[in-house]
Amino acid sequence: MTPTPYPAPADPAPAAADQLQAIQRAVLAMPIARTLQLAFRQMAEGEVEVEIPIAPELTFRPGQLQAPAIFAVADFAAVSAAATLLPLGASNATIDTTLKIFAPAVGTHLRGKGRVISHAKLLSVCAADVLAVDEHGAETLCATLLATARNILPR
Repeated sequence: MTPTPYPAPADPAPAAADQLQAIQRAVLAMPIARTLQLAFRQMAEGEVEVEIPIAPELTFRPGQLQAPAIFAVADFAAVSAAATLLPLGASNATIDTTLKIFAPAVGTHLRGKGRVISHAKLLSVCAADVLAVDEHGAETLCATLLATARNILPR
């Protein structure tokens, strides 16, 4: 057997239930998350799904969300997904993002599906797709976000 020239990367520790609950508590304690009525729908290692209702006070036209609400859903989904790979007691913060909106955010609610692209000790690169969901459950992809999060490890 020929030795591998480079060691295989270590697998991140599985996201423990305590870590997932800590992420939800931290996010839902934020006033903006409460204002948006953000709800976590699914969480797993490296993946998070969140939703917000399309509320009239967040629209610029009847039924169509403004860009800041779309950005918030995408950012919460992506950066929360990156947080699932951190050790218990660690946190993270967005330091850079690019959001591309390519369809109106209309329907009953928005769903943000976040995922991790690359994870390291200090920085994580994450992404999210934002889907507008109508009253029949049909989804329309309306935005995509790419973000970098700074990982803040406990001392």
